[in-house]
Amino acid sequence: MIDQPAPELGPGQVRVRTSYSGISAGTELTAYRGSNPYLTRSWDPELRLFVDDAGGLSYPVAGLGYSEVGQIVEAAPDVADDPGLPPVGAQVWGIWGHRGEAVLPAEQLRGCTLPEGLDPVAATFARVGAVALNAVLAADVHLSETVAVFGQGVLGLLTTRLVRLSGGTVVAIDAVPGRLEKALEYGAGAVVDARDASAGPQLRLLTDGRGADVAIEISGSYPALHEAIRGVAVNGRVVAAGFYQGDGVGLRLGDEFHHNRVRLICSQIGGVPPDVAGRWSQTRLNQTFLRLAVDRQVDLLGLVTHVIPVEEAAAAYRMLDRRPHEALQVVLKFP
Repeated sequence: MIDQPAPELGPGQVRVRTSYSGISAGTELTAYRGSNPYLTRSWDPELRLFVDDAGGLSYPVAGLGYSEVGQIVEAAPDVADDPGLPPVGAQVWGIWGHRGEAVLPAEQLRGCTLPEGLDPVAATFARVGAVALNAVLAADVHLSETVAVFGQGVLGLLTTRLVRLSGGTVVAIDAVPGRLEKALEYGAGAVVDARDASAGPQLRLLTDGRGADVAIEISGSYPALHEAIRGVAVNGRVVAAGFYQGDGVGLRLGDEFHHNRVRLICSQIGGVPPDVAGRWSQTRLNQTFLRLAVDRQVDLLGLVTHVIPVEEAAAAYRMLDRRPHEALQVVLKFP
């Protein structure tokens, strides 16, 4: 942990005191383990390319995290009485990193008041839920289609639930038995233990040889992406929604990808799928997901295995890195 001075409030800004912050065990561990491309390169927003110069992240990394909930404790005079913005005292969700407080543009929190009846810990899922919902939209799931979901961590379990709500039949794939049991609770119709068998052939056995209509790979594993490609039908769809690191070891595009004309679709939270861009936005993703939670269509608290004081964050990251089978969602609690 590092100490940073509290910045003064400027025009159009509010101060938010953090209550809870969820750890993203996928994205954040890429920085923790040193594999994140931002550590060695920087993103050029005009070229939309990574360029080989100084990395955009350096140690100590301040503010890592994107699943926060807190209370507005101060507002600049020019926005304090804006009826369209959350008032001082309001509980809000948003992205400001693992920090005790943050000064943010008030506009950033428009529409981010916690829905009535939603537990603040559940509200830390707003962003990760949007990631899962974005992947399901990209998959274009149709009624009764078989959808293979590779990876049953937090994002995969949310994806499994959202596919079921969309009318698909889920086959959940993971190598951690406890996660497969949880997948059945969240709506999977069948599971495949990736330790025991290759998932691609198993998916064909479960679909009378046809293969899954669509697969969503959300673990960020190249071998899993390869099995997803192997397991879909001819002209099937594979949504690559994981944050893949390094070279694509284990991914052979000259095999089933080429011969079965598989359609590979990227899903990334920086934008919504092109086919729905006129109707959907990141704001709608977030708000839709939280509404599903309020309506008890998605059980978020059932995914929280640890609520840990922020002072013990280092131990939390060590657990997620070395003993991932012990945890699903880890939430940091601030004083």
